[in-house]
Parts: sequence; C-alpha cells; structure tokens
Amino acid sequence: MGRIKDIRPLKWTGEALLLLDQRKLPLKEEWVECKDYECVARAIEQMVVRGAPAIGVVAAYGVVLGAKEMAEKTKGYLDFKAKVELIINRLAATRPTAVNLFWALKRMRRIVEAGTDIEEIVVALETEAINIERQDVETNRKIGYYGAELLSSREVILTHCNTGALATAGYGTALGVVRAAVEMGKDITVFVDETRPYLQGARLTAWELQQEGIPYYLITDNMAGWFMSLGEITCIIVGADRIARNGDTANKIGTYTLSVLAKEHGIPFYIAAPTSTFDLSIKSGADIPIEERSEDEVLYCHCKNCRIAPYGAKVKNPAFDVTPHENITGIITEKGVINAPNEEKVLEFFSQ
Repeated sequence: MGRIKDIRPLKWTGEALLLLDQRKLPLKEEWVECKDYECVARAIEQMVVRGAPAIGVVAAYGVVLGAKEMAEKTKGYLDFKAKVELIINRLAATRPTAVNLFWALKRMRRIVEAGTDIEEIVVALETEAINIERQDVETNRKIGYYGAELLSSREVILTHCNTGALATAGYGTALGVVRAAVEMGKDITVFVDETRPYLQGARLTAWELQQEGIPYYLITDNMAGWFMSLGEITCIIVGADRIARNGDTANKIGTYTLSVLAKEHGIPFYIAAPTSTFDLSIKSGADIPIEERSEDEVLYCHCKNCRIAPYGAKVKNPAFDVTPHENITGIITEKGVINAPNEEKVLEFFSQ
C-alpha cells in the first residue's frame, strides 16, 4: 500500500477558517468559510465539524477570529478582554460533552489573561491556535503508534462513529491506530458501524477508509454482536469525548453496547484518545454531562431528508453514552497505554 493520504478537515488562512462540511460527505466535498467567531460557533453546533479534538482546534481559531474583530471595536485592553471572554463563553456553550473544547478554550483564555497589549494578545492567540492544531496531529500519530503496537500482524477491527482525520486536526485517534498499523505493513480490515442516527460511520469513516484504500465492510449497528459471535471481529477500537479519572469513558451513543458485547465474547476493547480528553475533576462517568440532540436526527433520514417515523412519535436522542472502565481493555494515549484502567492507574499515569 502507498503512503496514507493526508486528510484535513480544516484550513486556516490567517483571515478565515475553512471547514470541510461533514454534513455533505460522502457525496459532496464542500468547504464552509468562517470569517467570524459566530460562524465558527454555529458550525460546531450544526455538525459542520465534529469530533472532540477537531472541535477544540476549531474553537481555538474561533477565539482568534473574535479577538481580531474585537481589536478593531474596543478601546483599552480591559474592554477587549471582557469582550473576548464573552466570545470564549459563546464557543464553550456549543457542545457540552467533549472536554477537548474546554481544554482548548482554557489555553486561549490564559493567553488573554496574561497580556496587556491588544495587538500582542491577538498575535499570541493566533500562534497558540496554530500550535494546538499542530500538536493535535503530532499527538494522534503517537496514539497511532502505541495502538498499532498492540495489534497482531492481522486484525479485523470494529470501529464506531468517526475517529479519523475528520474528527481531529488530522490523522485521527482510533482510526489513527488503523492508519499506523497499515503503515507498519500489518494486514488490517475494518468493520464500520453505520452509527445511527447521524451516520458518522457510514458517511465519514467509510469515506476516509475508501480514500486511503484500506479494506472495510460497512455494517448496521445492530449487526455487530452477530459478527462477534461468528469470530469475525478480533478487536474493537473507539474514540472518546470525555474520560473520568476512574477511566469511565463517554463516547458516541452505542459505544457502551459494544463494550458489553466485547466483554461477552472475549474481544479486546480499546479507547484511543489524547490525554486532553481526560477530565480528572470528575470521579466517574456518572458526572459527565450527556448532550441531548434534536429529535429530527431520529425522525428523519439524514441523507434523503425524508421522515422515517410516524407523526407524533416521541424521541429520546442522547448523543453519547458512558462505558464503565471495567469494560475497557486499555486506553491508548500519546504517552502510552493505561491497561485495565481504574482511578488508581489513571492518577498514577498522570503523576509520571
């Protein structure tokens, strides 16, 4: 296989942020141009961009755009700082579960708080956003390496949602492990859960794998257990949006179900995520806020925009669920693997 394709979901021009519209994939490749922070906020809310690491990077650039705008409208750095704080709060309100968003905004807030010259603050914010983007790609490559080392020379890996380049600044987390394994010359086949109701697996993960020539099978979410029982899946690797200090992990809805099935069938179940996804301030998954999204995502077919449920149907649409740490074989990070995670192991890992 040739060199893995360098897929990137965002481009920073210095004056605008270009976002590959993930709502249109796989049928169209269109870019959304954001020239102000409100456009960035709406792009996150409306799923133009999604995936915890990508949201963090995009939000950082949103702060830059907002700061540039406020620099032209404010008098005095105290007024400027106050307005930028409102911008950070607006971006923080876009998605409640993905902790990378708050991690990135915290880094940007520190830049604002430390400065006294508006022009210098704006320059420093842009530098920091570029660093966050660059570091994310480097982090993902390290995650990929550590994860690939866990795999045998031949694996059939089940993925859920999209954890590839589209969900990050590039390369990917769980799908980054797949990429790294392929780059090492390992024989990898991927089973792609469609991931209802937003179909991130069918629309995005399948698209990425096809772009790179990595063999895959697309399956519906309710087929996973059956293929596990047949022995056709050897490993499960998923991403994460927030990890509590005991190792409980919030990820796309349906992940918990897969962990239970994996445990029943004796299949390794790995989380691949950067250390920025850990939220050591919360003890367990019970404290992780779970985003509830629009009922229309369940009532209507995403691609054909046609209703698939009766009028008057009542809907529950949590975007995430929580997998207990007891169901997780290991958490793969850019600093190594936490095997059989629990609070003691997680805290020890972060103390090193």
